[in-house]
Amino acid sequence: MQVLLGIIFHFIGGAASGSFYIPFKKVKGWSWESYWIIGGLFSWLIVPPLAAWLTLPGFSELIHQASSPVIFYTILFGVLWGVGGLTYGLGVRYLGMSLGNSVVLGFCSAFGALVPSIYYNLFPAQNKTTFSELLLTGWGQIVLSGVLICLIGIYICGRAGMLKERELSESAKKKSVAEFNLTKGLLVAITSGILSSCFNFGIEAGKPMAEAAVASGLNPLYQNNVTYVVLLWGGLTTNLIWCVILNFRNKTFGDYGNSRTPLLKNYVFSASAGTTWFLQFFFYGMGESKLGNGASSWILHMSFIILTANVWGIILKEWTGVSRKTRMTIITGIGMIILSVMVLGYGNSIK
Repeated sequence: MQVLLGIIFHFIGGAASGSFYIPFKKVKGWSWESYWIIGGLFSWLIVPPLAAWLTLPGFSELIHQASSPVIFYTILFGVLWGVGGLTYGLGVRYLGMSLGNSVVLGFCSAFGALVPSIYYNLFPAQNKTTFSELLLTGWGQIVLSGVLICLIGIYICGRAGMLKERELSESAKKKSVAEFNLTKGLLVAITSGILSSCFNFGIEAGKPMAEAAVASGLNPLYQNNVTYVVLLWGGLTTNLIWCVILNFRNKTFGDYGNSRTPLLKNYVFSASAGTTWFLQFFFYGMGESKLGNGASSWILHMSFIILTANVWGIILKEWTGVSRKTRMTIITGIGMIILSVMVLGYGNSIK
């Protein structure tokens, strides 16, 4: 039952992450940097402490009592993740929901799932899964098989995107993804995938705060909410600096008060996108509390994001006009990811 709850929580979080960009598509007359930072203020600064206040009374004291190295490394990984999150938005902007998410999260899945276990092989810690344990135990080998199946599925999804690139005319590509640019999109997506995995490392760095929350008698289900407050300060720092630079460079500071645009709707849609993005962290933390923060939690979360994003890609007609072969390729990729989720769930259930 605990494993099932963990999978359900990861599904909800993944669905939130895979859907967060949809409200941004409703913003009218604003530049990318303007609506991105308004959404970011909600996802990184406003909503996280509100969630912590509702679920972990006295969370600020837990942060105050944490050691300087814990705070420093949690923020540092947040800054690095922030670069990944920044380029993630650009990847989706240039490649679309389906291909953008598949490429970004392919790299993010591999690094975020396996690097922590390799780290604990080098620096053992109590109750932490090592890579050797994954290799040498039956349940661990099943989990690694699930990771491999997921990566194959992600590769197939990416392959479908490449087929789409070859088949559609430039005008058709622009119609399905307004700012489609394969070269630029792949570069930022690869960068994003690698750096976005730092979020998982940030959770590990901030674990003492989560453990202190549990030790003080607070609900373990929400233990990571205190870590998110600190971790997301780093993400906010990176994104705020870059978006302000773009506002200066593109002379777009006027967006925030431009009466010729639907200001109220733009703020509401941007806030909705930012809040939805935070919900992925909220439910990831709940899923992680049930499954542990090893390869399984991370890969499950990434898999559900990819599934949701590809469903949105179909709904938004990003695959309109492609051949039957290309459509079957993307369906096969999604099927492989679903299979990986079942394999990972089984591996955790026998741990």
